[in-house]
Amino acid sequence: MNNKLFLGGIVLCIIVGLFFINLNNQKSYTSYSSKLMNFEEKNIKKILIQSGADALELIRQDSIWNISGVDSLIIKKQSVSNLFNSLFSLETQMLMTEKKEKWIAYNIDDSTGTHIALVDWNDATIGYFVFGRSASDYSRCYVRVNNSPNVYLTSNNVMYNLQTRPDYWGEKPLETVLPEGNSQ
Repeated sequence: MNNKLFLGGIVLCIIVGLFFINLNNQKSYTSYSSKLMNFEEKNIKKILIQSGADALELIRQDSIWNISGVDSLIIKKQSVSNLFNSLFSLETQMLMTEKKEKWIAYNIDDSTGTHIALVDWNDATIGYFVFGRSASDYSRCYVRVNNSPNVYLTSNNVMYNLQTRPDYWGEKPLETVLPEGNSQ
């Protein structure tokens, strides 16, 4: 009887030991998230967005945003607000690669990625990001920051907010109709 009890105790110790070894190994698969942007919206004067050969510049004058080079459109405040909400809530979740050679697989190299630069009131770049679409998960995207070779998977997809078309950011002003007989 003592022999069976002793053997059962050894088997129990081995199972508990394997459990803790497995638990320790699982920690390496845990994803850690951190905020992508650590500055405030009020510090941003310009937003530069480039995708392929297309580029767009948004400039803040006091509290009003304008599309650089496009005087015929009035900025859609909701588009700018959506961009800031998505960017400032964005978190990096998992390191995908540390190798520059693999950027093309994540659509994040210089030619396939969507570039965004955030410039402060002193005309210094405070944030430079390159975003790439995920082919397998449309609710998230990839990002690399500044000149770092690291590519991260993000918590959300912000690609739909990074448009280079002026009509996404602005709309034609409503024309006021004057009553008949009035002229200006």
